[in-house]
Amino acid sequence: MANLVIVADMVRGFCEEGRNLYVGPTIREIIPRIRELLEREKAAGSHIVFVCDTHEPDDKEFEMFPPHCIRGTEEPDVIPELAEFAGDNIPKRRYSAFFETNLDERLEELKPDKIIIVGDCTNICVLYTAADARYRNYAV
Repeated sequence: MANLVIVADMVRGFCEEGRNLYVGPTIREIIPRIRELLEREKAAGSHIVFVCDTHEPDDKEFEMFPPHCIRGTEEPDVIPELAEFAGDNIPKRRYSAFFETNLDERLEELKPDKIIIVGDCTNICVLYTAADARYRNYAV
C-alpha cells in the first residue's frame, strides 16, 4: 500500500466562526494546502482517513473546554471544503485518534508505507496522534 493520510479535526466545530471552540481565522489558511495534499495523495493511491472530534453531551472533556462537537449536531462534520475526501471517518473523543477507536485495527488492515498527519490543533490532537502512531512503530 502507499501512504495513509490522517486528517485530524478539520470539523465545523473548530473551523467555523461562531462555534464554541473556533480556533480562529488562520485555520482558513491551511485548508487549500490540505486539499492539495489530499488530491496528490489520492492520485498516488493513498488512503485518507478523517478523525473527527465527537462527544456525548455529558463528556468529561467539557470540564476543561466548553461543549463542542456533540454527537448528533453538525459540529463533528468535516468542513465542506474537504468533505469530498471524507469517505472514511472515525469519530474520536480524546486527543489521540488511537484512544478507544478502531484506528489501530484499520492501520493493521491497510499496512501503509507511512502515515501523514495533518489538521487542526497541531499542538494537541495532531501531536498526540503522531506520538501514539510512533509508539506503535508506524512510520510517521
